[in-house]
Amino acid sequence: MKSPSYIGRFAPTPSGYLHFGSLVAALASYLDARAAGGQWLMRMEDLDPPREEPGAQTAILNTLETYGFEWDGELVKQSDRHGAYQDILNRWFSHGLAYACTCSRKQLENFQGLYPGLCRNAGHWPENAAIRIRVPELEYRFEDRVQGEFGQHLGRDVGDFVIRRRDGLYAYQLAVVLDDGWQGVTDIVRGADLLDSTPRQLYLQALLGLPQPRYLHVPLITQPDGHKLGKSYRSPPLAAGEATPLLIRALRALGQSPPAELSFGTPREVLHWGITHWSADLIPRVTALEEARID
Repeated sequence: MKSPSYIGRFAPTPSGYLHFGSLVAALASYLDARAAGGQWLMRMEDLDPPREEPGAQTAILNTLETYGFEWDGELVKQSDRHGAYQDILNRWFSHGLAYACTCSRKQLENFQGLYPGLCRNAGHWPENAAIRIRVPELEYRFEDRVQGEFGQHLGRDVGDFVIRRRDGLYAYQLAVVLDDGWQGVTDIVRGADLLDSTPRQLYLQALLGLPQPRYLHVPLITQPDGHKLGKSYRSPPLAAGEATPLLIRALRALGQSPPAELSFGTPREVLHWGITHWSADLIPRVTALEEARID
C-alpha cells in the first residue's frame, strides 16, 4: 500500500551512464521511499542537450530495471516541461524578481563564484542574456537527516544566481524546484554534492509558495585520488552481470550490514532485504567516502 505522506524520486542526468556513485544515490532514495511505504518516481533531468550522451536515457532505465528497481507512474522528462519553466521566468521578470545579465565568465572570474550584482539594475533585455533571480540578505537553514543542520546566507555566500542560461537553457535550480513541487515530492534523497544547492532551492520554494521537502544527502563516492565518481571523470558504467555484488557494496557504503548469504541472491532479493532492514540513521555522517575503502 502506497503512502501519500511520502513521495520520493530519482532524477538522473543523461550525460552518461549510471556508475557506482549513481547506484548509491538511487539505492538510498529507493529504500527510503519503499521502507516508508511511499512512492518512488523517475524523472529524467535532460535540461542540457549538448551534454547528453546518445542512448544514455535508455541505458539508464534499462540498468535500473536490471538491478531490480521499480518506479511508480510514468517517466517524466524535463525537456517536456519547458513551458512551465518559462511561465515562471516571465512572471518573475515582469515583477522585477528576475533580471537579465550579460556578464561574461571573464568578467566574473575574480569574484570566486559570488555574483557581485553588476547587472542588477542595468535593465538589459532577456534576449541573448542569462536570467538571474534576486536573492535576499537572508540565511536559509534546514536540518538534513544525515548531515545535520546546514545553512547559507544567500547574499553573502551566493549572490543572485542564474535560473536561465545565456544559451536559453533552463538552470537546474529552477527546474528541480518546479518539478519537485509539481510532482508533490515530500522527501529528497540525493548526493552530498547538492547540499549547498539546497538553500537556493529553499528560497525558490518560498517564492513559489511550495512546502519544504525533507532532505537526506548521502556521502559521495570518490576515487582514491579524491575525484568524485561521475560521468565527466569517465567512471565505469554499471555492469548488468554485477547487479547483486554492486547492490551489496552500495548497501555497505550506506552503512547497512547485509548478511554474507545475500551475495547468492537475485537483485530483487537484495532490494527486498534492503527495504525490510533499512535504517537511514546508519548512513555515515560524512560528505564523501573513498571507493577503495568500501568493503
